[in-house]
Amino acid sequence: MTNYVDFNQKIDYVFKVVLIGDSAVGKSQLLARFARNEFCVDSKATIGVEFQTKTLSMDNKTVKAQIWDTAGQERYRAVTSAYYRGAVGAMLVYDMTKRQSFDHMTRWLEELRGHADKNIVVMVIGNKCDLESLRAVPVEDAQEFAQRENLYFMETSALEATNVETAFFTVLTEIYRIISKKTLAANDDHDPNGTLGLLKGTRIIVPAQDQNLEKKGGCCM
Repeated sequence: MTNYVDFNQKIDYVFKVVLIGDSAVGKSQLLARFARNEFCVDSKATIGVEFQTKTLSMDNKTVKAQIWDTAGQERYRAVTSAYYRGAVGAMLVYDMTKRQSFDHMTRWLEELRGHADKNIVVMVIGNKCDLESLRAVPVEDAQEFAQRENLYFMETSALEATNVETAFFTVLTEIYRIISKKTLAANDDHDPNGTLGLLKGTRIIVPAQDQNLEKKGGCCM
């Protein structure tokens, strides 16, 4: 169960999640919708890197989601290694009305896997599903890509708030499930290597994901 909590509560976990994808696919709008339930019609291109946080409760533990957003333009790629460092989740975002942004998913995924932990929890996001009449990427294409790469998939609309919270919660819940299982194992072994330092919410290395993760998708209006 996931709920919002008081900001003054002690933080048990900090989960860093990065948003990546081409410019103008709606990454900043997804972040604004999730973090503040806002949508800015006149949103400008992101310059460099910015992040926002949202504090949630999972199984009576307080989790701070730290969501990082970066510019999709090539000239900002110098921030890459620092941007991915310590990330335990990622959202690969494309615009379902722009085929090219979907075709670039492979390159973004390669960059992610080249800089982030190999077991990072990843979801492919087809944004702007409110523009169904302009669809350029069939759901089946995205589902096939996600299944082939063992990723989650969901279509969203930041404008109409469709599936935005569900997408973020799915990733955060899977991260929590993996981390809490690792913490329990550490407790059983009396934590000889200081693994319980994960509770301080600094950098968290995610263990291997189960291979049979449930994949989700589609834009439920």
